[in-house]
Amino acid sequence: MAAPSPEDTAVRLASPRGRWILLTTVLGSSMALLDSTVVNVALPRMGRDLDADLAVLQWTVNAYMLTLAGLILLGGALGDRFGRRRIFVLGVVWFAVASLLCGIAPNAGVLVAARALQGVGGALLTPGSLALIQASFHPDDRGRAVGLWSGFGGIGAAVGPFLGGWLVDGPGWRWVFLLNVPLAALCVPVALRHVPESADPRAHGRFDVLGAVLGALSLGLVTYALIEAGAKAGVLVAVTAVVGLGAGVAFVYVERRRRDPMMPPEIFSSRQFTAVNLVTLCVYAAFGGFFFLTAVQLQVVSGYSALGAGTALLPITVLMLLLSARSGELGERIGPRIPLTAGPLLCAVGMLLMLRVGADASYVTDVLPALLVLGLGMVTLVAPLTATVLGSVDTEHAGLASGINNAAARAAGLVAVAALPLITGMGAEAYRSAGAFDAAFGRAMVVCAGVLVVGAGLAFATVRRPAPDCRHPECRTHCGVTAPPLEGGAEEVPTERG
Repeated sequence: MAAPSPEDTAVRLASPRGRWILLTTVLGSSMALLDSTVVNVALPRMGRDLDADLAVLQWTVNAYMLTLAGLILLGGALGDRFGRRRIFVLGVVWFAVASLLCGIAPNAGVLVAARALQGVGGALLTPGSLALIQASFHPDDRGRAVGLWSGFGGIGAAVGPFLGGWLVDGPGWRWVFLLNVPLAALCVPVALRHVPESADPRAHGRFDVLGAVLGALSLGLVTYALIEAGAKAGVLVAVTAVVGLGAGVAFVYVERRRRDPMMPPEIFSSRQFTAVNLVTLCVYAAFGGFFFLTAVQLQVVSGYSALGAGTALLPITVLMLLLSARSGELGERIGPRIPLTAGPLLCAVGMLLMLRVGADASYVTDVLPALLVLGLGMVTLVAPLTATVLGSVDTEHAGLASGINNAAARAAGLVAVAALPLITGMGAEAYRSAGAFDAAFGRAMVVCAGVLVVGAGLAFATVRRPAPDCRHPECRTHCGVTAPPLEGGAEEVPTERG
């Protein structure tokens, strides 16, 4: 008697087990997504309660992004080798424990350390979320499953800033983190009971731990040097920067020499892939800086409550939810060059319009127009950018390509959050002074707009190939509605290593 084929044993979406699997993946990815959209709103209150300076607020954001960006590709590889459900559940539990530590942190040092631990958990659970869908569902149902997963994730992105603001103004900012504990308590038993285990039979036990450590070390040391340079410029900061750059050079050397590198250099032989990742670095550096500073600007300078600041940013996410699929379809028809050129330019205009947002700013006439223009720019570029990344490499490398692009977006935001206060002269106590922060915020928006213009120029000069023709249903859904991560409120794309 012939053994059943994988398609015969695959789960159908309409079955009870299929619905449980979808619930599990949505709950897991929502934990990481909610944290990425609500923490910025809570920063001013955290700073006041913990008597922390601006550097601590930077590290509260960057400690999480640092470990997540440095380990996300390794997390996907671990799932392929040891079982995607197993690593996913481990990541959920790890994330919940780290969230509990964040929620009860007695001081800023413990909070930053717990945020770094959160990033490790995120690196374990994030790749597994989408991988479980792809491995568990019947091929005929994968496209719809990914679409539902993306849609529910989009709802989470829309609710995140509002929920974060409500928690900060109500029970307190600690509940931004404590909320993850009951979510994990619901997610883990459902995953263990209803989600089938899966692994890649071709995966092996050789992991590029050295590459992951060197990459994270380079990002961490450079980030430290940028954050501390403003207040402690001296020999230590200079040495840290040099060692960080040296670790980056060593990372490239190791990746070129290893038999199974975390980031295979040959994937960058695709000119299109390299070009789009350079554009990604530009646009997500600007986005990271914008969302980090704008939530503080609205509260410290414009007098918004945390709930008001979170709600004010909703138009961007709403536009992303309503129009991203159409943008993806347009990019397929006309090619990526125009969207990837026009989108960053629109975003640059939106950030320059934020110069009008000061102490007496009206939401309707000052804040909302800037956010609408910025949101339209993001709609224009995000889905075509993701589609172009996936279409610029062979199908078997699509997961790896998406993971590299995801890590690039996070690393760009990490560096932007570290560097912008230094570049704009934002002192350690600037967020306590409306006048000082407002002046630095204006300079930061000009810098972000300039970086976006550079990104648009790179896209116009280097992106030539027509939009990818992705025929698989799951690829069409993925390309049309999701994108690399934003720490301030857009959808997040869990990725796996292919």
